[in-house]
Amino acid sequence: MRFSQPSAGIQELDLHGMNRTQAEAAINARLKKAGPSVYRIRVIHGFHGGTALKELAEGYRRHPKVLRIERGLNQGETDLILREL
Repeated sequence: MRFSQPSAGIQELDLHGMNRTQAEAAINARLKKAGPSVYRIRVIHGFHGGTALKELAEGYRRHPKVLRIERGLNQGETDLILREL
C-alpha cells in the first residue's frame, strides 16, 4: 500500500495529545498562516479519545476564512475548506 503526501494546497494539522485550548490555538494559527495556495486544512483529531476536538473542528464552519467543512470516511479527520479548487 502506498501513502501519498498531501498536495501543496492541502495542509494537515495533527491535534493528537493537545487539549481543547491548545488545539484551538493551533487551528487559529494555521488559518492565519494559510496563504492563497492553501484551499484545505485537514484537521486530524482522532476519534477514540472522545469528541471534544472533533466538535471544536466542526465549530470552525462559522469562521470567516472557512467556506465549509467536510467529513470523510476517516472518522478522525475533519477538513476545513477555505476555497473551492
